[in-house]
Amino acid sequence: MEDLLKYSTVREVLLYEKEADLKVRCKLCERRCSIAPGQKGFCRTRTNIEGKLYTIVYGDVSLLQSRPIEIKPFFHYWPGSSALTYSTWSCNFRCPWCQNHDLSRVEPNPIRAKYLSPEELAAIAVREGDEGLCVSFQEPTLFFESSLSSFREGSRRGLYCCYVSNGYMTTEALNMLKESGMTGLKIDIKGDSETYEKYCGGVNVDFVWRNARDAKRWGIHVEIVNLVVTGVNDSDPCLASVISRHLEEVGTETPLHFTRYYPAYTFRNPPTRVEKLERAYEMAKRAGVLYPYIGNVRGHRYENTYCPNCGEPLVKRFGYTIVRYNLTAMNECPQCRTRTPVTGRYVKKLPPLF
Repeated sequence: MEDLLKYSTVREVLLYEKEADLKVRCKLCERRCSIAPGQKGFCRTRTNIEGKLYTIVYGDVSLLQSRPIEIKPFFHYWPGSSALTYSTWSCNFRCPWCQNHDLSRVEPNPIRAKYLSPEELAAIAVREGDEGLCVSFQEPTLFFESSLSSFREGSRRGLYCCYVSNGYMTTEALNMLKESGMTGLKIDIKGDSETYEKYCGGVNVDFVWRNARDAKRWGIHVEIVNLVVTGVNDSDPCLASVISRHLEEVGTETPLHFTRYYPAYTFRNPPTRVEKLERAYEMAKRAGVLYPYIGNVRGHRYENTYCPNCGEPLVKRFGYTIVRYNLTAMNECPQCRTRTPVTGRYVKKLPPLF
Protein backbone atom coordinates (compact mmCIF):
# COMPACT_ATOMS: atom_id res chain seq x y z
CA MET A 1 0.00 0.00 0.00
CA GLU A 2 2.84 2.42 0.79
CA ASP A 3 3.93 2.09 -2.87
CA LEU A 4 1.04 4.45 -3.67
CA LEU A 5 2.96 7.33 -2.14
CA LYS A 6 5.21 7.59 -5.18
CA TYR A 7 2.33 8.85 -7.34
CA SER A 8 1.65 12.58 -7.68
CA THR A 9 -2.11 12.07 -7.20
CA VAL A 10 -1.63 10.60 -3.71
CA ARG A 11 -1.51 13.27 -1.00
CA GLU A 12 -2.26 13.33 2.71
CA VAL A 13 -5.71 14.84 3.21
CA LEU A 14 -6.58 17.91 5.26
CA LEU A 15 -9.69 16.77 7.10
CA TYR A 16 -9.32 13.66 9.24
CA GLU A 17 -8.53 12.55 12.77
CA LYS A 18 -6.61 9.61 14.14
CA GLU A 19 -8.30 6.88 16.14
CA ALA A 20 -7.10 3.80 18.03
CA ASP A 21 -5.26 0.93 16.34
CA LEU A 22 -4.07 3.14 13.44
CA LYS A 23 -7.65 3.74 12.31
CA VAL A 24 -8.56 7.16 10.98
CA ARG A 25 -11.87 9.01 10.67
CA CYS A 26 -12.47 11.01 7.49
CA LYS A 27 -14.05 14.43 8.06
CA LEU A 28 -14.67 15.38 4.43
CA CYS A 29 -18.30 14.30 4.03
CA GLU A 30 -21.03 13.49 6.51
CA ARG A 31 -20.51 9.76 6.15
CA ARG A 32 -17.45 10.36 8.35
CA CYS A 33 -16.02 6.93 7.54
CA SER A 34 -13.80 5.18 10.08
CA ILE A 35 -11.08 3.54 7.99
CA ALA A 36 -8.67 0.80 9.07
CA PRO A 37 -5.10 0.54 7.71
CA GLY A 38 -5.07 -0.68 4.12
CA GLN A 39 -8.76 0.10 3.64
CA LYS A 40 -10.68 2.79 1.74
CA GLY A 41 -13.68 4.89 2.68
CA PHE A 42 -17.14 4.56 1.16
CA CYS A 43 -16.20 6.89 -1.71
CA ARG A 44 -13.07 4.83 -2.60
CA THR A 45 -10.98 7.98 -3.13
CA ARG A 46 -9.45 7.99 0.39
CA THR A 47 -7.24 5.30 1.87
CA ASN A 48 -5.51 4.65 5.17
CA ILE A 49 -1.76 4.14 4.76
CA GLU A 50 -0.09 3.26 8.05
CA GLY A 51 -2.41 5.40 10.14
CA LYS A 52 -2.58 8.42 7.86
CA LEU A 53 -5.40 9.25 5.45
CA TYR A 54 -4.57 9.96 1.82
CA THR A 55 -6.55 11.03 -1.21
CA ILE A 56 -5.61 9.07 -4.32
CA VAL A 57 -7.22 11.54 -6.76
CA TYR A 58 -5.30 14.79 -6.23
CA GLY A 59 -5.19 16.35 -9.70
CA ASP A 60 -6.53 13.15 -11.33
CA VAL A 61 -8.85 14.71 -13.94
CA SER A 62 -11.31 12.27 -15.51
CA LEU A 63 -13.09 14.74 -17.81
CA LEU A 64 -12.41 18.32 -18.90
CA GLN A 65 -14.74 20.55 -20.97
CA SER A 66 -15.65 24.20 -21.42
CA ARG A 67 -19.40 24.37 -20.80
CA PRO A 68 -22.06 27.09 -20.47
CA ILE A 69 -22.90 27.89 -16.86
CA GLU A 70 -26.62 27.43 -17.64
CA ILE A 71 -26.05 23.72 -18.24
CA LYS A 72 -25.28 23.14 -14.53
CA PRO A 73 -27.92 24.69 -14.17
CA PHE A 74 -26.97 28.08 -12.76
CA PHE A 75 -29.46 30.71 -13.98
CA HIS A 76 -28.62 33.61 -11.64
CA TYR A 77 -24.83 33.16 -11.52
CA TRP A 78 -22.62 34.70 -14.19
CA PRO A 79 -25.37 34.35 -16.84
CA GLY A 80 -24.16 33.66 -20.36
CA SER A 81 -20.66 32.72 -19.22
CA SER A 82 -18.75 29.48 -19.64
CA ALA A 83 -16.74 27.54 -17.09
CA LEU A 84 -13.92 25.08 -17.53
CA THR A 85 -15.66 22.06 -16.03
CA TYR A 86 -13.73 19.07 -14.71
CA SER A 87 -14.08 16.05 -12.46
CA THR A 88 -12.33 13.07 -10.95
CA TRP A 89 -13.77 9.59 -10.16
CA SER A 90 -16.33 7.86 -7.90
CA CYS A 91 -19.06 9.23 -5.61
CA ASN A 92 -20.25 9.16 -2.01
CA PHE A 93 -23.86 8.48 -3.09
CA ARG A 94 -25.29 5.45 -4.90
CA CYS A 95 -28.18 6.87 -6.98
CA PRO A 96 -29.36 4.21 -9.44
CA TRP A 97 -30.29 6.77 -12.14
CA CYS A 98 -26.87 8.47 -12.26
CA GLN A 99 -26.29 10.01 -15.70
CA ASN A 100 -22.52 10.13 -15.17
CA HIS A 101 -22.10 6.57 -13.94
CA ASP A 102 -19.13 6.11 -16.27
CA LEU A 103 -17.30 8.45 -13.87
CA SER A 104 -19.14 8.06 -10.56
CA ARG A 105 -18.99 4.25 -10.52
CA VAL A 106 -15.31 3.98 -11.46
CA GLU A 107 -12.80 3.34 -8.70
CA PRO A 108 -9.75 5.60 -9.15
CA ASN A 109 -6.37 4.10 -9.87
CA PRO A 110 -3.23 6.24 -9.42
CA ILE A 111 -1.39 4.10 -11.96
CA ARG A 112 -3.76 5.28 -14.71
CA ALA A 113 -4.22 8.83 -13.43
CA LYS A 114 -4.09 11.84 -15.74
CA TYR A 115 -2.62 14.54 -13.54
CA LEU A 116 -3.31 18.23 -14.12
CA SER A 117 -1.91 20.81 -11.73
CA PRO A 118 -3.99 23.74 -10.41
CA GLU A 119 -1.88 26.09 -12.51
CA GLU A 120 -2.56 24.05 -15.66
CA LEU A 121 -6.32 24.03 -15.04
CA ALA A 122 -6.48 27.80 -14.53
CA ALA A 123 -4.28 28.40 -17.57
CA ILE A 124 -6.53 26.21 -19.75
CA ALA A 125 -9.61 28.16 -18.61
CA VAL A 126 -7.98 31.47 -19.48
CA ARG A 127 -6.76 30.17 -22.83
CA GLU A 128 -10.21 28.82 -23.75
CA GLY A 129 -11.92 32.11 -22.88
CA ASP A 130 -13.81 30.73 -19.88
CA GLU A 131 -14.90 33.05 -17.09
CA GLY A 132 -14.78 30.41 -14.37
CA LEU A 133 -13.85 27.01 -13.00
CA CYS A 134 -16.49 24.42 -12.11
CA VAL A 135 -16.02 21.00 -10.52
CA SER A 136 -18.88 18.79 -11.66
CA PHE A 137 -19.86 15.56 -13.51
CA GLN A 138 -19.25 13.32 -10.46
CA GLU A 139 -19.37 14.49 -6.83
CA PRO A 140 -16.84 17.36 -6.59
CA THR A 141 -16.38 17.00 -2.81
CA LEU A 142 -14.15 14.01 -3.51
CA PHE A 143 -11.82 16.36 -5.44
CA PHE A 144 -11.57 18.54 -2.33
CA GLU A 145 -7.83 19.13 -1.99
CA SER A 146 -7.47 19.74 -5.73
CA SER A 147 -10.43 22.13 -5.60
CA LEU A 148 -8.83 24.23 -2.89
CA SER A 149 -5.64 24.57 -4.91
CA SER A 150 -7.28 25.22 -8.28
CA PHE A 151 -9.80 27.68 -6.80
CA ARG A 152 -7.01 29.70 -5.21
CA GLU A 153 -5.17 29.76 -8.51
CA GLY A 154 -8.33 30.53 -10.46
CA SER A 155 -9.31 33.36 -8.13
CA ARG A 156 -5.84 34.83 -8.51
CA ARG A 157 -6.44 34.93 -12.27
CA GLY A 158 -9.89 36.52 -11.95
CA LEU A 159 -11.95 33.35 -12.53
CA TYR A 160 -15.11 32.53 -10.59
CA CYS A 161 -15.14 29.12 -8.88
CA CYS A 162 -18.13 26.86 -8.25
CA TYR A 163 -19.34 23.36 -7.39
CA VAL A 164 -22.18 21.22 -8.78
CA SER A 165 -22.70 18.96 -5.78
CA ASN A 166 -24.94 16.64 -3.82
CA GLY A 167 -24.17 18.90 -0.86
CA TYR A 168 -23.03 16.20 1.59
CA MET A 169 -19.73 17.77 2.66
CA THR A 170 -18.99 18.60 6.29
CA THR A 171 -19.26 22.16 7.57
CA GLU A 172 -15.45 22.28 7.84
CA ALA A 173 -15.08 21.31 4.18
CA LEU A 174 -17.65 23.84 3.03
CA ASN A 175 -15.96 26.63 4.96
CA MET A 176 -12.55 25.75 3.50
CA LEU A 177 -14.01 25.81 -0.01
CA LYS A 178 -15.43 29.26 0.65
CA GLU A 179 -12.08 30.48 1.97
CA SER A 180 -10.33 29.12 -1.14
CA GLY A 181 -12.55 31.21 -3.44
CA MET A 182 -15.69 29.19 -4.14
CA THR A 183 -18.52 31.65 -4.84
CA GLY A 184 -21.18 29.37 -6.38
CA LEU A 185 -22.82 26.15 -5.17
CA LYS A 186 -25.52 24.25 -7.01
CA ILE A 187 -26.98 21.51 -4.85
CA ASP A 188 -28.95 18.55 -6.18
CA ILE A 189 -31.81 17.75 -3.84
CA LYS A 190 -32.95 14.16 -4.40
CA GLY A 191 -36.27 14.45 -2.62
CA ASP A 192 -37.49 13.90 0.95
CA SER A 193 -35.78 11.89 3.69
CA GLU A 194 -37.29 8.63 2.43
CA THR A 195 -35.80 9.20 -1.03
CA TYR A 196 -32.33 9.65 0.42
CA GLU A 197 -32.59 6.64 2.68
CA LYS A 198 -33.92 4.30 0.00
CA TYR A 199 -32.08 5.41 -3.15
CA CYS A 200 -28.89 7.30 -2.23
CA GLY A 201 -27.12 4.89 0.06
CA GLY A 202 -28.64 5.69 3.43
CA VAL A 203 -27.74 9.37 3.82
CA ASN A 204 -29.39 12.13 5.83
CA VAL A 205 -31.04 14.96 3.87
CA ASP A 206 -30.76 17.30 6.87
CA PHE A 207 -27.02 17.68 6.26
CA VAL A 208 -27.66 18.70 2.66
CA TRP A 209 -30.12 21.42 3.63
CA ARG A 210 -27.80 22.57 6.41
CA ASN A 211 -25.04 23.13 3.86
CA ALA A 212 -27.40 24.99 1.52
CA ARG A 213 -28.42 27.24 4.40
CA ASP A 214 -24.84 27.82 5.60
CA ALA A 215 -23.53 28.51 2.12
CA LYS A 216 -26.26 31.07 1.55
CA ARG A 217 -25.60 32.69 4.91
CA TRP A 218 -21.86 32.89 4.16
CA GLY A 219 -22.45 34.76 0.91
CA ILE A 220 -22.02 31.87 -1.52
CA HIS A 221 -24.45 31.94 -4.44
CA VAL A 222 -26.81 28.95 -4.08
CA GLU A 223 -29.22 27.34 -6.52
CA ILE A 224 -31.24 24.20 -5.79
CA VAL A 225 -32.09 21.52 -8.35
CA ASN A 226 -34.59 18.73 -7.85
CA LEU A 227 -34.42 15.97 -10.46
CA VAL A 228 -38.01 14.74 -10.50
CA VAL A 229 -37.81 10.97 -10.98
CA THR A 230 -40.92 9.10 -12.07
CA GLY A 231 -42.27 6.90 -9.30
CA VAL A 232 -39.61 8.00 -6.81
CA ASN A 233 -39.97 11.64 -5.74
CA ASP A 234 -42.75 12.96 -8.00
CA SER A 235 -45.68 12.73 -5.59
CA ASP A 236 -47.32 15.92 -4.38
CA PRO A 237 -46.29 15.29 -0.75
CA CYS A 238 -42.64 14.77 -1.75
CA LEU A 239 -42.60 17.86 -3.97
CA ALA A 240 -44.30 19.89 -1.24
CA SER A 241 -41.65 18.70 1.22
CA VAL A 242 -38.84 19.90 -1.05
CA ILE A 243 -40.54 23.26 -1.62
CA SER A 244 -41.24 23.79 2.06
CA ARG A 245 -37.66 22.97 3.05
CA HIS A 246 -36.33 25.21 0.30
CA LEU A 247 -38.28 28.19 1.61
CA GLU A 248 -37.31 27.43 5.20
CA GLU A 249 -33.57 27.01 4.59
CA VAL A 250 -32.64 29.25 1.63
CA GLY A 251 -35.59 31.60 1.21
CA THR A 252 -37.85 32.91 -1.51
CA GLU A 253 -35.19 34.42 -3.81
CA THR A 254 -33.04 31.30 -4.23
CA PRO A 255 -33.73 29.65 -7.61
CA LEU A 256 -35.40 26.23 -7.46
CA HIS A 257 -35.12 24.08 -10.61
CA PHE A 258 -37.31 21.05 -11.29
CA THR A 259 -35.55 19.03 -13.98
CA ARG A 260 -36.76 16.21 -16.14
CA TYR A 261 -35.41 12.73 -15.51
CA TYR A 262 -34.59 10.29 -18.31
CA PRO A 263 -33.77 6.60 -17.79
CA ALA A 264 -30.08 6.09 -17.04
CA TYR A 265 -27.67 3.59 -15.52
CA THR A 266 -29.74 0.83 -13.85
CA PHE A 267 -33.00 2.78 -13.53
CA ARG A 268 -35.65 2.33 -16.20
CA ASN A 269 -38.75 4.16 -15.01
CA PRO A 270 -40.22 6.31 -17.83
CA PRO A 271 -39.16 9.96 -18.27
CA THR A 272 -40.83 12.57 -16.11
CA ARG A 273 -44.10 13.82 -17.58
CA VAL A 274 -43.86 17.50 -18.45
CA GLU A 275 -47.21 18.04 -16.73
CA LYS A 276 -45.66 16.80 -13.49
CA LEU A 277 -42.84 19.34 -13.79
CA GLU A 278 -45.35 22.10 -14.52
CA ARG A 279 -47.28 21.11 -11.41
CA ALA A 280 -44.11 21.27 -9.32
CA TYR A 281 -43.34 24.72 -10.75
CA GLU A 282 -46.82 25.99 -9.98
CA MET A 283 -46.76 24.51 -6.47
CA ALA A 284 -43.49 26.31 -5.79
CA LYS A 285 -44.80 29.57 -7.20
CA ARG A 286 -47.94 29.42 -5.06
CA ALA A 287 -45.87 28.63 -1.97
CA GLY A 288 -43.75 31.74 -2.46
CA VAL A 289 -40.66 30.69 -4.44
CA LEU A 290 -39.93 33.72 -6.62
CA TYR A 291 -37.73 32.00 -9.19
CA PRO A 292 -38.82 28.42 -9.93
CA TYR A 293 -37.72 26.81 -13.19
CA ILE A 294 -38.26 23.73 -15.33
CA GLY A 295 -35.19 22.04 -16.79
CA ASN A 296 -34.40 19.45 -19.46
CA VAL A 297 -37.46 20.56 -21.47
CA ARG A 298 -35.91 22.74 -24.14
CA GLY A 299 -38.00 25.71 -25.21
CA HIS A 300 -40.48 25.49 -22.31
CA ARG A 301 -41.77 28.85 -21.10
CA TYR A 302 -40.77 27.96 -17.54
CA GLU A 303 -37.07 27.90 -18.36
CA ASN A 304 -37.28 31.71 -18.64
CA THR A 305 -36.90 34.23 -15.83
CA TYR A 306 -39.90 36.46 -15.11
CA CYS A 307 -40.18 39.49 -12.87
CA PRO A 308 -41.85 38.24 -9.67
CA ASN A 309 -43.60 41.60 -9.29
CA CYS A 310 -45.05 42.41 -12.73
CA GLY A 311 -44.43 39.25 -14.77
CA GLU A 312 -42.18 40.93 -17.36
CA PRO A 313 -39.91 38.41 -19.17
CA LEU A 314 -36.40 39.18 -17.94
CA VAL A 315 -34.28 36.40 -19.42
CA LYS A 316 -35.43 34.24 -22.31
CA ARG A 317 -33.62 30.95 -22.72
CA PHE A 318 -33.61 28.12 -25.19
CA GLY A 319 -31.97 25.22 -23.44
CA TYR A 320 -28.56 26.42 -22.31
CA THR A 321 -28.54 29.51 -24.53
CA ILE A 322 -29.68 32.98 -23.48
CA VAL A 323 -31.79 34.32 -26.34
CA ARG A 324 -32.67 37.67 -24.76
CA TYR A 325 -31.37 39.38 -21.65
CA ASN A 326 -33.72 42.10 -20.45
CA LEU A 327 -32.38 43.01 -17.01
CA THR A 328 -30.87 46.48 -16.52
CA ALA A 329 -27.24 47.00 -15.52
CA MET A 330 -28.48 47.07 -11.90
CA ASN A 331 -30.32 43.74 -12.37
CA GLU A 332 -33.68 45.50 -12.31
CA CYS A 333 -36.87 44.83 -14.26
CA PRO A 334 -37.09 47.47 -17.02
CA GLN A 335 -40.81 47.90 -16.34
CA CYS A 336 -41.25 48.08 -12.57
CA ARG A 337 -37.62 48.32 -11.32
CA THR A 338 -37.93 45.26 -9.09
CA ARG A 339 -34.43 43.89 -8.51
CA THR A 340 -33.60 40.28 -9.35
CA PRO A 341 -30.63 38.80 -7.45
CA VAL A 342 -27.84 37.87 -9.86
CA THR A 343 -24.25 37.05 -8.92
CA GLY A 344 -21.65 38.15 -11.45
CA ARG A 345 -22.15 40.02 -14.69
CA TYR A 346 -23.99 38.96 -17.81
CA VAL A 347 -21.52 37.64 -20.38
CA LYS A 348 -22.73 37.94 -23.94
CA LYS A 349 -20.83 35.35 -25.91
CA LEU A 350 -20.17 36.04 -29.58
CA PRO A 351 -21.46 33.37 -32.00
CA PRO A 352 -18.79 31.23 -33.70
CA LEU A 353 -17.42 32.52 -37.00
CA PHE A 354 -18.08 29.25 -38.83
